[in-house]
Amino acid sequence: MEYVEPVVGIANCLGTPLNDYVRNFKRIRDELNCKMEDIELQLKAELLRPLGKIPKKGVENWLKAVKEIIREAQVVENKVGNGRYLCRACNGKLVEEKTREMEGFLDKAPNASEGLAMDGPSAGLPLETSEIVGEEAEEVSKIGVWGMGGVGKSTIMKHIHNDLLKEQRFERVVWVTISKEFNIVKLQNDIASALNGKMPEEANKREGKHVLILDDVWSEVSLEEIGIPKPSSSNGYKLVLTTRLEQVCKSMRCKVIKVKPLSEEEALILFLSEVGPNIVQNQTLMPTLKLVVKECAGLPLTIVIIAGTLREEDDPLIWKNTLRELKERIGKVKEAEDKVIECLKVSFNHLKDEKMKHCFLHCALYPEDFQIGKDGLIECWIEEGFIDDMSTRQEMKDKGHVILKKLEDNCLLENVSSEEVKMHDAVRDMALSIIRMNPRYMIKAGLQLEELPEKEQWSPDIEKASLMYNSISEISIDVLPTKCQLLTTLLLQENPIKKIPYSFFINMPCLCVLNLSYTEIEGLPNSISELKNLTTLLLRGCKELRDLPCLSMLQELKKLDLWGTKIEEVPQGMDILIKLRYLDLGVHTLKEIPAGLLPKLVHLQHLSFDVNNEKTSLKAEEMEPLKKLECLTGRFEDISEFNKFISSMQQSKKNLIKYSLHVGSSSLHAAGDKGVTIGRVQNWEGELIMHPIEIQELNIVKCDYLRNLVDDNSSFKNAIDLRVCRIWGCEGIECVVSLSSFASSSAHPFQSLEVLDLEDLPKLSALIMKDAGIGSETTSTLAPSTTFSHLKEIRIYSCSSMKTLLPHWLLPNLQNLEKIHVEICRQLVEILGAATSEVEVKGSDALIKFHLPKLRELDLWFLPNLKSICSKSGVMVCDSLQLIGVAGDCYKLKRIPPFVPLVGNGQPFAYAPPSLAIRSGKEWWESLEWDDDPNFKNVLRFFPWGG
Repeated sequence: MEYVEPVVGIANCLGTPLNDYVRNFKRIRDELNCKMEDIELQLKAELLRPLGKIPKKGVENWLKAVKEIIREAQVVENKVGNGRYLCRACNGKLVEEKTREMEGFLDKAPNASEGLAMDGPSAGLPLETSEIVGEEAEEVSKIGVWGMGGVGKSTIMKHIHNDLLKEQRFERVVWVTISKEFNIVKLQNDIASALNGKMPEEANKREGKHVLILDDVWSEVSLEEIGIPKPSSSNGYKLVLTTRLEQVCKSMRCKVIKVKPLSEEEALILFLSEVGPNIVQNQTLMPTLKLVVKECAGLPLTIVIIAGTLREEDDPLIWKNTLRELKERIGKVKEAEDKVIECLKVSFNHLKDEKMKHCFLHCALYPEDFQIGKDGLIECWIEEGFIDDMSTRQEMKDKGHVILKKLEDNCLLENVSSEEVKMHDAVRDMALSIIRMNPRYMIKAGLQLEELPEKEQWSPDIEKASLMYNSISEISIDVLPTKCQLLTTLLLQENPIKKIPYSFFINMPCLCVLNLSYTEIEGLPNSISELKNLTTLLLRGCKELRDLPCLSMLQELKKLDLWGTKIEEVPQGMDILIKLRYLDLGVHTLKEIPAGLLPKLVHLQHLSFDVNNEKTSLKAEEMEPLKKLECLTGRFEDISEFNKFISSMQQSKKNLIKYSLHVGSSSLHAAGDKGVTIGRVQNWEGELIMHPIEIQELNIVKCDYLRNLVDDNSSFKNAIDLRVCRIWGCEGIECVVSLSSFASSSAHPFQSLEVLDLEDLPKLSALIMKDAGIGSETTSTLAPSTTFSHLKEIRIYSCSSMKTLLPHWLLPNLQNLEKIHVEICRQLVEILGAATSEVEVKGSDALIKFHLPKLRELDLWFLPNLKSICSKSGVMVCDSLQLIGVAGDCYKLKRIPPFVPLVGNGQPFAYAPPSLAIRSGKEWWESLEWDDDPNFKNVLRFFPWGG
């Protein structure tokens, strides 16, 4: 139970009473079951009294929730009995969690002496009661969780953090990582951000109890200096910190909870869960495997990383060699923290590719606990030459993702999200220890430095210097490095540097990568022209940069990023930089693209301009020589110029891999990888020459000449890969798709479309318009079955001619629809049109079913003529529905349609989807009519706006 103790201890201190939680489980469950039965009997007795009493909402909710928790408790008991969990810690935590939940329901049980029923709405609502917790829990307001690096402190706290969020015991649960060198201002900003822009003292006046979790604390933190009120039972604050140092817990007067290593049994189970099923079944390896686990000393981090290193490796010699290496490395050191580092080095040494090792060590150039963007990291690897040159940039990126996946699989990098990774602080310590053995790196990232390191620290052997994310505002001549003959990489991004002296670059003849992004420099010294080996110059986000010296001497330059600067002219000499592969001129102030510049940069793979800058429109003739172009962001003046460019690309059999192309003028941007935006282009009927299959996002803005998007003459009818379509402000649009064009066609437009966004279309009357000669009964046979079949979201805003949003014959195509948002459509009368073909006759009643099985959200805002969601004889079949939101003037809408379950043929009788909530103004809610079934109102959950 070693691993359970800190979890239980922390939970106890955070206000959850736990006494003999394993033995108490059944007793608490039985008590709760008896309490539920007693209240049900008492409630029945109250309801038999006169004056039309009804159950209090809180009582109903409590009974419903208790029945569910008792069912879950039985599931937990079965699972624990079957012993399916990895270790005793999991069993203990599972039982403890469910016991705690049941105790909470016992504490909140309705009080029969105060009445379980009420006369009606006029009787008022029950008062809120504060939660009662034990004396011990109230006294403990500060908790310190300590243990050596890699023992699992942060992992435990992440589980506690997530549990607290689920339980909603506290108004806010704030997680902030401190690290060795923390910045008080940043810490204050992180806390304020989590509290909606307020610091804790201000937030506490309005919002109640908070838990602040400070992860990875290395020294005493002054709460007063930060602006955090002293945690106490009176203000409801709890502070939890994790640290490697017990003294930090004591100095901050915390209740101390130590996290110990795993037991041998738990360590073995964890290792087996990570090393792969084939290894688990290999009895030949098992003796060596157990010895390897023993060397990991019960530390989850080392166990997981070593297991990742040996995952699916079935060669006994490799296992024996790994064991030998572990023994040798660990035997050389005495301190526990050093043993962790030596153990982790084994995983590093098992990286077979030397360039992969460089990729890993490069991650240590970032500040501790930094979340690193995956795409940006791979770009850095390309810049540094860690990824071999290939025929395309995309191939190099793909290779980068393979390396990244390998490092993640080996647990040397932690996958934070689909876009970011980070280094565990203990893994970073290991990387830094390797770097110190070969003093080619200077790493002082995120240390709050206000000036460059002293001259003595710039060793002649330094090749890479990382000073990113500091507070260096001035580069003084007195501290300029004089011996940097081997320096190849200098990272100064995210510093408030305003000026760089001329002599700064004089002693850096080998400099290849210079990153000055997001600094405050206004210009670069002419000495930068002397950096003849420079391959990468990054000035992204330098919003004060207005001037650059001549770049003609930088003949090796491959990447130049000037996005977000204030330059007005392309730097002199850029036409000579024929090795450029990556050029970002996303600059709003740029006055022109000099004629003849782009045709000379024939090796460009990535090219980007500001699409809102009308002075930097692209010319097809200038773009034609760029045969290697893979990624393009830019603007064309008109459809004709755009078509010429696309036509030339097709003739050279070259397809762009990623693009955001604008035609005309529009402030709407494509967010996906393959997007086209057409804005304010008149006299255009859709004659767009392009591989429609390539387009994934299409935006059309203020093109008044269009009547529809897809008809016989449109190239979009074959846009089978289109995912997002927005049509805004086009006064002539009457429909999105004209069905007449498919009477004799096999085209299936919009079969992959997921988002349809229509705004300010005054003549739009339907999504799909059928030809005047087509009757309603035959329409469904002519509508392509795949059109809109993947649609997840529909947004309709200010479309004043629309009366019915979704006709009955279109619903079979919309089985994946998840969200409908309709706003300011003044003529809209109904959301779902009546469907005579779906009528089921039952006696004298006609029942029309509207099937939208995946619908989660229905927003109806400012619809003054809306009378129905569906026809009065209709019912909705959509068990996934979670929210109906009604806002503004919707007072003609008098009823919420009844629902029937997705499975079964029962009549609509007081049934609603299990998770459905109604959010609206109180006045609208009270105006609704319940003639069909008065009990229907009672099964719906209502939440007023702002409540």
